[in-house]
Amino acid sequence: MNSASLLANEIRYDQKLYWRNPQAAIFTFAFPVVLLVVFASINSGQSSSTLNGVQFNQYFIPAILSFGVISACYSSLAIGLVFRRDAGILKRFRGTPLPPWAFMGGVIANAAIVAIIQTVLTIGIGVAAYDLSAPRHWGPFVLALAVGIATFSAIGIAATVWVPNADAAAAVVTFPYLVVAFISGTFFPLSSSSFLTEIGRLFPVYHFIQALFAPFDPRRGGSGIAANDLAIMGIWGVAAMVFALRRFRWEPRRS
Repeated sequence: MNSASLLANEIRYDQKLYWRNPQAAIFTFAFPVVLLVVFASINSGQSSSTLNGVQFNQYFIPAILSFGVISACYSSLAIGLVFRRDAGILKRFRGTPLPPWAFMGGVIANAAIVAIIQTVLTIGIGVAAYDLSAPRHWGPFVLALAVGIATFSAIGIAATVWVPNADAAAAVVTFPYLVVAFISGTFFPLSSSSFLTEIGRLFPVYHFIQALFAPFDPRRGGSGIAANDLAIMGIWGVAAMVFALRRFRWEPRRS
């Protein structure tokens, strides 16, 4: 089989595996949507003084979209790989003729498909129910989404190095992300001069939110591309990819 066929087969396999676990699939989509409905309903029609009068939901919906995308490309991907590693599935894959790049390509593509579905769902609900204005420039929005998917997929693969076993996966992967999401302005806009913002700028979550919000921001002129935020995300992604290439393990850790 040629490279394209190998990758296509692996993507199809990962998609079947994902949708045959409906509980996990529903949770992946439901949790961000529940947060969207709760926060957007409470703050419907309100403007944010932090954003100089911009409607709260005009900021919050792209921000909660980032939460859903990162959950698919970082949390779910990392936890899924750890469970496969501990069950010996990765070791068996490594012993087959399937190239490692094809396996990882299928895993990342599966996460990307889930993230794209989450994006369509979130934007659709925002436009239909909460008067969200569509992005002024779709190109920068798609670019930010693509960079975010690539960056957080790489970070998710790298994060498996620190997870000792499947039992610890949810705690080790999810808890730090929730803390960083909170200080990065996922659930409410933060003042640019606040202490939390200064800490949040150190992490790619903050920059992903800003890159997704830029095309929606009515105050922003120009092309809507948050070049600085995309560059910082890219640095995180490349660093995570290099680390994963050097340290990723296909075999379970010895007890």
